[in-house]
Amino acid sequence: MKIERDEATGRNTFTGYGAGYVEVNRARHTQSLVVGGDRIVADWPARTIEGLSADHMAAIVELAPEIVLIGTGEAFRFPEPQLLAPLYKAGIGVEVMDTPAACRTYNILLGEGRNVVAALILN
Repeated sequence: MKIERDEATGRNTFTGYGAGYVEVNRARHTQSLVVGGDRIVADWPARTIEGLSADHMAAIVELAPEIVLIGTGEAFRFPEPQLLAPLYKAGIGVEVMDTPAACRTYNILLGEGRNVVAALILN
């Protein structure tokens, strides 16, 4: 599915997604990644929601976003609550949703000028 959004010109936005991939600025990614308005971490090693670790969350905390959208793949699954504790402790808002919903929500929040990061598991 293609996404058309113009509100965040010059920032990293999702331009499409489908089974096993997302597009950021029309570039296709097939492995898990973290996307912020000014930065992409294309080698985020999280492969499954069950495989999330404290190190994965620490990498997100370092980006210092206002809110993190965790995309859990094609289906919604909630991670272990203790894994989210470092984000909460840092004062970062967290929303968990399936990856397509995370892409759409990210674009909306970025268009509103929010400091948002999408951490997406692609499977």
